[in-house]
Amino acid sequence: MLLKIHPDTPQDRLIQTVILALEKGGVIIYPTDSVYGMGCSIEFLSSVPIMERIKGYYTPSTRLSFLCHDLSQLSNYCRPLNNNVFRMMKKNLPGPFTFLLKANNLVPKLFQGKKRTVGIRVPDHPILQVILKELGVPIISTSLPWDEDEPGYSFDPGLIYERFGQQVDLVIDGGPGGLDPSAIIDCTGTEPEILREGPKPLLT
Repeated sequence: MLLKIHPDTPQDRLIQTVILALEKGGVIIYPTDSVYGMGCSIEFLSSVPIMERIKGYYTPSTRLSFLCHDLSQLSNYCRPLNNNVFRMMKKNLPGPFTFLLKANNLVPKLFQGKKRTVGIRVPDHPILQVILKELGVPIISTSLPWDEDEPGYSFDPGLIYERFGQQVDLVIDGGPGGLDPSAIIDCTGTEPEILREGPKPLLT
């Protein structure tokens, strides 16, 4: 299913169609404030292997992140943040940043890896913000697989649908996507460390 949702004023009827798909364990493709992503509800870990098959490899922790509606929801899945990290995240979120944090016991072990960390985002995109608010729980998310021979499909929702529409429950057409993934900032050490370049975060 291809749903064309207005990127600035998402139609409630279409948003509810998306919520219903996620609440049934569906895998969806959606626009973010960086590149188009693919995900499922955190309540349906059984859907993660579908995403892994589409990606083409097993990705327990290094390529999967949680999309949260806000900092309050985010804090449910990580250990308490020190004041400096909290202030930095508050300055940058919502935005195109993935923060690597120390996971707490609410994070399924599948995503923690050996270091017991989790990547969490609060995306700044109207469609995704409404979906996350209505769903009430995080979305387990990953980027679409990159194809060097056909890079243009990754930001064109029509081409995304042609390529993946039969493998997922629905694709949201929210207009052209971006080309650059989110920056990744590791906040598990004494000082924040940028692991993947992207938009420049405010670190202080």
